[in-house]
Amino acid sequence: MSGSGMSYLGEWTPTHGGEPPSFAPTAVSAAAQRIRETCHVVRDPGTGTVGVAFGGVAQAGGGTDGAPWLASLPPLYPEWLGDRSFCEVHRTRFAYVAGAMANGIATTDLVVAMAQHGMLGFFGAAGLSRGRVEAALQDLQSRLGDRASWGSNLIHSPHEPELEDAIAAMYVRHGVKRVSASAYMALTPAIVHLAFAGVREVGGTIERQNYVFAKISRPEVARHFMSPPPKAILDKLVGDGRLTAEEARIAARLSVAEDIIVESDSGGHTDNQTLTALFPTILQLRDELMAAHGLTRPIRVGAAGGLGTPSAVAAAYALGAAFVLTGSVNQGAVESGLCAKGRELLAKAGLGDVTMAPAADMFEMGVKVQVLKRGTMFAPRAHKLYETYVTYAGMDDIPPAARERLEKRVLGLTLDEVWDTTRSFWQERDPREVAKAEADPKHKMALCFRWYLGLSSRWAIAGDAKRALDYQIWCGPAMGAFNAWVAGSFLEPVADRTAGQIALNLLEGAAVVTRAQQLRSYGVPMPAAGFQFSPRPLKIAGLV
Repeated sequence: MSGSGMSYLGEWTPTHGGEPPSFAPTAVSAAAQRIRETCHVVRDPGTGTVGVAFGGVAQAGGGTDGAPWLASLPPLYPEWLGDRSFCEVHRTRFAYVAGAMANGIATTDLVVAMAQHGMLGFFGAAGLSRGRVEAALQDLQSRLGDRASWGSNLIHSPHEPELEDAIAAMYVRHGVKRVSASAYMALTPAIVHLAFAGVREVGGTIERQNYVFAKISRPEVARHFMSPPPKAILDKLVGDGRLTAEEARIAARLSVAEDIIVESDSGGHTDNQTLTALFPTILQLRDELMAAHGLTRPIRVGAAGGLGTPSAVAAAYALGAAFVLTGSVNQGAVESGLCAKGRELLAKAGLGDVTMAPAADMFEMGVKVQVLKRGTMFAPRAHKLYETYVTYAGMDDIPPAARERLEKRVLGLTLDEVWDTTRSFWQERDPREVAKAEADPKHKMALCFRWYLGLSSRWAIAGDAKRALDYQIWCGPAMGAFNAWVAGSFLEPVADRTAGQIALNLLEGAAVVTRAQQLRSYGVPMPAAGFQFSPRPLKIAGLV
């Protein structure tokens, strides 16, 4: 049917006593919230205004009692956001991931909470000892087992390759099937070992036992993970007995990772990329590499960084994200390993309350992390340490006055005391570092300054009151956006910020924003209020 220059599908008529069509702005806004109902797009035959209708009967043909019917939108559930294959492969209800915040900030409790809500969580193993990591794996296996999907982190450790290898081997030994790979610039034998341990081909079908989630922010790094592994690494792993010849043969036909996390402006290690520029670039690269290598298994690309509001999450899915990954907002959740004082500081953060500071694990390379600026002096103090490191050849070359200021205003100990503590640590962990430091004053200075950078995050976890101004709290702008969104709602109090409620509200809100945009694309004059979702307590049946 057509009329007044517009084509119609037919006519919509209300049932007896049913809800009439709505054309008022308030009713149209409310329609966006009703995501679990079929919504019909109709036109007022008198005024020509486009509005919405629920229930009733929509049918081809025409009459005189109804309204011209333009379109129908089926129910939209938060479970349907993202790529359904992600949920099928990883056995989740939602295409939603809680990232692996280092030093155990992403606790086993947080991982369990995600599993209980049908989501995927990664334990924050980076920076922890082997014993701590193994204890966490045993905890997760006893609480979740095979009833739900979960994972743990493997961080690239250029200064400690043996540690990286040991953690990877531990994951294989304990049957950890999902691993978040972070801070990689190139492939290492450890991550390739993890990716292909146990891979097999049964009746022409390849079955992967392990899944690597590669966290990337640069195309050149993404290329490594979306391509088959280099033959040299596979040959080494076979020679070391870590992969069989058959596993290596199959690996040569697969991408190292089948789940890519595109990280934009986030907390912690970040290149401060813009998601809308980076994400399409990685999608295009994915398609090119799959064609070039003849890859037939899908590579799912997810989005991370800056996801602190429903609109941001909806935008990520609209870009084509197979899944979303949140980080900063979970650090403020009650299940987080961050101390109460740290969570209170995060709850007060605004969009501009973040800054870049030297990273502990890659200090000498000048790599930086994004941290909370408000309420802590960590960033300027860390910058002072890096400035001193670049300026002087060793600690003995630091002028006495500058040395005293550094000891009193930054370190809180004399440099000699710091070295004594640092030396004892490395003597137990890796004596080669001590020997290198005693032969190289520059390296000795780096280890002492890394002492402060490393402990500052642990002080924030332990809640060391004496070191409150030294807290290193990884944080991106998503935290400020989240705080603005939840202001005045039940999620504003720190004590009520559970990871499950944060996730469910972000997803529910993203579905509302998506529905509002769908209606607008069909000609409905959607008011700005239709794109807003206020946090509310949401329930979900326990899954684990």
